[in-house]
Amino acid sequence: MSESSTSGDLVGDLRRLLAGLAPGDRLPSSRELVRRHQVSPVTVARAVALLTAEGLVVTRPGSGTYVAQRARGAGAVVDTAWQTVALTDRTVHTGSITDPLGPPPAGAIRLDGGYLHPSLRPTRALSAALARAARRPDAWDRAPTDGLAPLRSVFAALAGGDVTPEDVLVTAGGQSALSIAFRAVAAPGSPVLVESPTYPGAVAAARAAGLRPVPVPVDDEGLRPDLLAEAFGMTGARVLYCQPTYHNPTGAVLSPERRRQVLDVARSAGAFVVEDDFARCLGHDGATPRALVADDRHGTVVHLTSLTKPAAPSLRIGALVARGPVMERMRAVRLVDDFFVARPLQEAALDLVSSPGWERHLRALAGALRQRCGEAVAAVARHCPQWMIARVPHGGLHLWVRLPRGADDLEIASAARRQGVAVSAGRRFFVSEPPGAFLRISFASAEPAELVEGLRRLSHPD
Repeated sequence: MSESSTSGDLVGDLRRLLAGLAPGDRLPSSRELVRRHQVSPVTVARAVALLTAEGLVVTRPGSGTYVAQRARGAGAVVDTAWQTVALTDRTVHTGSITDPLGPPPAGAIRLDGGYLHPSLRPTRALSAALARAARRPDAWDRAPTDGLAPLRSVFAALAGGDVTPEDVLVTAGGQSALSIAFRAVAAPGSPVLVESPTYPGAVAAARAAGLRPVPVPVDDEGLRPDLLAEAFGMTGARVLYCQPTYHNPTGAVLSPERRRQVLDVARSAGAFVVEDDFARCLGHDGATPRALVADDRHGTVVHLTSLTKPAAPSLRIGALVARGPVMERMRAVRLVDDFFVARPLQEAALDLVSSPGWERHLRALAGALRQRCGEAVAAVARHCPQWMIARVPHGGLHLWVRLPRGADDLEIASAARRQGVAVSAGRRFFVSEPPGAFLRISFASAEPAELVEGLRRLSHPD
């Protein structure tokens, strides 16, 4: 008998042996196989090598040969039930930031976006800035944990008041800033007061940090200080999240008197105010009010802003501004999370906002947003006169529309999808029962002609 046929016979015998063993079981030793099958050690070695190559066995030097874990067959179901126990109850809820209707169909007119339409972005300037940043000799060096000093100076000037670069922590966009802030200022299980309605991404970030969002209503002048004081007293909360300027989704601007009241109420409660100033560069009709942090003298305000909204979705550069121990806490959270924001992106952002073209972009953007907002308001009045716009915004990206009594916002949004238009159902922006049915309509995420056509289609539900 030839050596090859002897080896083949041994492989066949071993396959039959493996069929009766479980993964992890040990095979007989090479010496035992030589004796049992009356073959040479070379034949055993060749047979074991073949089975190893096929993934049927694994060899462990000094220990032996073992049955390998078997590959799952097509259609096999993996039993992951054990993970439910191991993961405990720390669920990360994304329902508020994912559309319950799923992604819009291809070719739909997008009136549900939170970013600028490509035609409004400074794409050429961004591309040139990133190319220059990549050519710097230190482009791929580690960046400081707090961010590049010149970029922190830019954010300090944007915040206003006596904010200094030492008060600034550069972040990977506004959403990252929210996550850092919530984990730094409150322990899991704590309540956090939020405007009602509010930005769904903030609710998701708060819940991911283990916090319990508690709604405080807004009206035409923004957050109501009387109800804020009551909410602090009832809940014992030590954190308020708010958007005082061009609030998302309503577009409200907190009045000067209420700005003072909000800070006074929060300070009396010994609470932080997390000020989301995402829209500071998105004003399009009149002067933009000062940030709350600019008038804060007690370290009450944790201010966050971002360059993402006025530039482009993938310019993930934002900042946190704070004073006192809370800044040290936020630095520690960011260090543990990701050490620092990628240097080339910081350099590109600095190049972009330091150029004369940035101010020209912001002026052109303000004009374009003012025009599109006006066209959206006129189109709603013309095609959907039964809908009510309580407030024409002077900044931001959206219209907040109240629907007639008895209307269902989710049904209207679903019908709009069938007409090839995507809008946001208002219920996503509330953490408790909404006081009515609303839609959020973005006038910045579509071209003007698409905007008007989309609103025309909304007036003809199927």
